[in-house]
Amino acid sequence: MPTWPEKRSVLGRRVRRADGPLKVTGAAKYTSDVQPAGCLYGMILRSKWPAARVTEIDLSEAARSPGIKAAILVRDGERRVRYYGEELAAVAGTTKQACLDALRKIAVRAQRLPFVVKETDGIKPDAPRVWEEAPNLSKPQVTERGQVEQAFAEADVVVEGTYSTQIEIHHCLESHGNAAVWNGDELTVWSSTQGVFSVREGLAGNLGVDQSKVRVISEFMGGGFGSKFGPGVEGAIVARLAKEANAPVKLMLSRFEESLAVGNRPSSIQKVRLGATRAGKLVAYELDSYGTAGVGSGAATEGGGGGAEFPAPYIYAIPNTRVQHRGVALNAGAARAFRAPGHPQASFGIESILDELAVKLGLDPVELRLLNDPSEIRQREYRLGRDRFGWREKYRSPGSSPGPVKVGVGCAGATWGGGGGGTRAQAQINPDGSVEIRCGTQDLGTGTRTVMAMVAAEVFGLPPEAIRARLGDTAYPPSGGSGGSTTAASVSPAVYDACEKALTELKQRTGLEDVRGENWKPACRKLGLEPLVVSGQWQKGLSSSGVGGVQFAEVEVDIETGLVRVRKITCVQDCGLIVSRLTCESQVNGGIIMGIGYALYEDRVMDAGTGVVLNPNLETYKLPGIADIPEIDVVLVDMPERGVIGIGEPVTIPTASAIANAVANALGVRISSLPITPDKVLAALGQVKEVTA
Repeated sequence: MPTWPEKRSVLGRRVRRADGPLKVTGAAKYTSDVQPAGCLYGMILRSKWPAARVTEIDLSEAARSPGIKAAILVRDGERRVRYYGEELAAVAGTTKQACLDALRKIAVRAQRLPFVVKETDGIKPDAPRVWEEAPNLSKPQVTERGQVEQAFAEADVVVEGTYSTQIEIHHCLESHGNAAVWNGDELTVWSSTQGVFSVREGLAGNLGVDQSKVRVISEFMGGGFGSKFGPGVEGAIVARLAKEANAPVKLMLSRFEESLAVGNRPSSIQKVRLGATRAGKLVAYELDSYGTAGVGSGAATEGGGGGAEFPAPYIYAIPNTRVQHRGVALNAGAARAFRAPGHPQASFGIESILDELAVKLGLDPVELRLLNDPSEIRQREYRLGRDRFGWREKYRSPGSSPGPVKVGVGCAGATWGGGGGGTRAQAQINPDGSVEIRCGTQDLGTGTRTVMAMVAAEVFGLPPEAIRARLGDTAYPPSGGSGGSTTAASVSPAVYDACEKALTELKQRTGLEDVRGENWKPACRKLGLEPLVVSGQWQKGLSSSGVGGVQFAEVEVDIETGLVRVRKITCVQDCGLIVSRLTCESQVNGGIIMGIGYALYEDRVMDAGTGVVLNPNLETYKLPGIADIPEIDVVLVDMPERGVIGIGEPVTIPTASAIANAVANALGVRISSLPITPDKVLAALGQVKEVTA
């Protein structure tokens, strides 16, 4: 079984990002920058009703509109619309204005139907059904272990609480979009995607063509967070428009469309009961939860919870447990995978009730976690983080902070699987000594190019800047989608294998035992005119799965305004072998910032009367800005013996939980729903009545 070298000269260092100069100079070309000759604009007509039966769509006047080269229906025949923004038709034209004018000329005949867009309304027996054949509330998914009722009856202390998390929108900086060009019966698509091969597969299936005739390119892309694995409806539309118009077409979604139809993180409403001994040992746990994944939830979908379920009980060892999950179908766009699917919701419920237990028992929250967390890695991380953060000096009894600006601290832990596999790579050594590495993976902005270059540089004894990493193209060796913290763990071993084999073959061809250092270029010149090209694949032993991670938060809460400000986050995180320390730390920072948004700001607001998202842009949908970013102290636990493990997911899971616990510690009362906004703080303090959307 292959292993990483014990002595590493490149891996684990802070190396300048390979794509850094391209991005800061504007040379990096994203899908939105692609402009093939003669390219047309594409736009989609979306439903203006959250529920309707569409009987006819007339495209004739739109097709005759000036500048319009194609007009298509998304689906033929009568159809049922189930959310505001669902795709109905599309046009391609020479200008944006031509497309806008044409969309207004499309005649749609429809019968409006009753709808529901809020979970608390959707669970009512008389609520309008999203799916005609089944009620909105799904049958429960129930799992039970041990003797739950007996354990609660024998517990020394029992705490109960209800905790809720909101709908969060992905809002990738680069919106979903594609540019499509047909050359005969062969299709090339530039896609903002997390998976060029999954997009190729989806387009080929939708269009009825062989995958060999579809090429997908994603050289640079601006974020996905789980929402960009497939082509989506918009991907199939742009390919059809390009075919119909016999010209290239580019279709990038607007920020409004991003809020409607391309995914979100499901909500959760969790009723939790927890039992323990006087010493704090957990003995019983019960969860009854429901949430919505929009039209992707409910009894009519497979899996019962329909995407709203989450792992429970989360991370802690509890012998007697009963868990019930249900999904609620609503007239809203379906959820998609969102960075660490299910885990932030799971973390918020368990970490909140655990701190409530600590208060009731008079125990230190860190000590309570050390008593009940079975992970030896997290045990080490809690002790390390406690000292580094200064927990013992900062922690005080809840609500005892003096003055109008209260200060509090909180902590939380997380886990994630990750893992690797299914990736191939190619190493090319050129006669002039330059090196190219090719892999059909994607760089979401996480630094995959840098990781590829650093692995190759380690093997060949070259500086990383001497390596040209090529990716984001189905013409390269296949790789899986970039998500679930699997990219680095899949790509790094494949690149390492290809480079090790290339190095061995270079020695064999040249007859030289030592080809590194000053011998590199002379050895490469012996290749003659033909470059050396060698393929490799993911190898077991060079990566693994499963990480822990803990975070400590310090906040201040102004009890006169209700404003919460995060002062500091200390994150202690393991991720196996650290390949690129700089990009690894960047991933941690990004995950924590996303967690701050989940804790304090982000919340999709829908109008119950119209079914429209009321905050569909980055002005009204608040994301953390530079002024909201606290001091972030990152401690990476390097464990090279475990191989490479991804880090994108685990670092965003416990942030909101730690912040919520810190707010409760500052105030002496708990805000049990996310996000923790000023109105909720003031309501909890009895100063105002909480306003619900």
